[in-house]
Amino acid sequence: MNCFGKNASTGLPVEIELGATIVGVAQSPGFANLYLAPGFIDIQVNGFAGVDYNDPSAPHEEIARSINVLFSTGVTRFYPTVVTGSPEDMRGALRNLARAREALPAGDAMDGFHVEGPHISPEDGSRGAHPRRWVRKPDFEEFLRWQDAAGGRVRLVTVAPEWPEAPGYVQKLVERGVAVSIGHTQATGEQIAAAASAGATLSTHLGNGAPMLLPRHPNFIWHQLAEDRLMAGFIGDGIHLDASFLKAAIRAKGLDRSVLVTDASAPAGATPGRYQLGEQPVELTPDNRVVLLGTDKLAGSALRMDRGVENLMRLAGLSLADAVRMATTNSARAGRVPGRAQGLVPGERGDLIQFRFDPSARRIEVVGTWLSGRKVF
Repeated sequence: MNCFGKNASTGLPVEIELGATIVGVAQSPGFANLYLAPGFIDIQVNGFAGVDYNDPSAPHEEIARSINVLFSTGVTRFYPTVVTGSPEDMRGALRNLARAREALPAGDAMDGFHVEGPHISPEDGSRGAHPRRWVRKPDFEEFLRWQDAAGGRVRLVTVAPEWPEAPGYVQKLVERGVAVSIGHTQATGEQIAAAASAGATLSTHLGNGAPMLLPRHPNFIWHQLAEDRLMAGFIGDGIHLDASFLKAAIRAKGLDRSVLVTDASAPAGATPGRYQLGEQPVELTPDNRVVLLGTDKLAGSALRMDRGVENLMRLAGLSLADAVRMATTNSARAGRVPGRAQGLVPGERGDLIQFRFDPSARRIEVVGTWLSGRKVF
């Protein structure tokens, strides 16, 4: 099939011949008032539309429903993210997600899995909303058990590099084609550099998973911003990061190394109320914050990727092209998503979105989503 619209990266009208991959891209003399972009990629999604991906018993039909809601936000590929929990629950969640991926018609949208923890800092602040009792040191044998449960589709692992075992652990994962991200840490500059030398290439939701008070300098946020071997994910909901930090951090890291993530948990795309994040109850408040029940501690977000792209324009002052880049090709490079790092060019996977764009309001309205050439929204 053929799709028409302005290329969001260039502003030029194009006609895209779409199959399982992009077959051709040609200039078009005329088009509707629509834009085309690669489908959004979110490499950190704990849950969505009321569904907790950390629940080993999450019904497959509910996972399918959540994927359909994600399609309406422009997401075409995402990494369900399993957070710190008991060894049995983490393996169970990965096994359930892997089976859903194989069974569901749109299961291939779950291109891989992200394991965030349990090899993180046990300290308050840096640990974030992860339950302290399940934090543990890096263990390569445990990673192998995750991969066995996930059918080999764990593609991204977040680890705190201050563990003595971390450099060797990072190296073993990278040798097996897994991307390693630094997060939920209190590491020194030397420990961060050692992780990067071992092959770590990303920072998980930089600026979050941190104590309220830090030394002015040095601290682990500055060290990661300054480490050119690391890309960085940023939660663009306007809650986790204020506009000034988001703008300054993207400038410091550089657009090429900046990635939009949602860190969405089950309440995202749902109504205010009580939900679960693994073993912990969470609440979506009326002001759109997701917190551990009875506290003000953030526990993921309620962000949608289309609103995140808008926020990059509104809060960080990015152009549409640059905001889309942070949600597509940069995400693909950070998460090692195959066939998605080049944008709208022949040979890339047939993942596409069509949307209306109001430049004055910096507003996006997704009107069509294609996954491997199949129209899914």
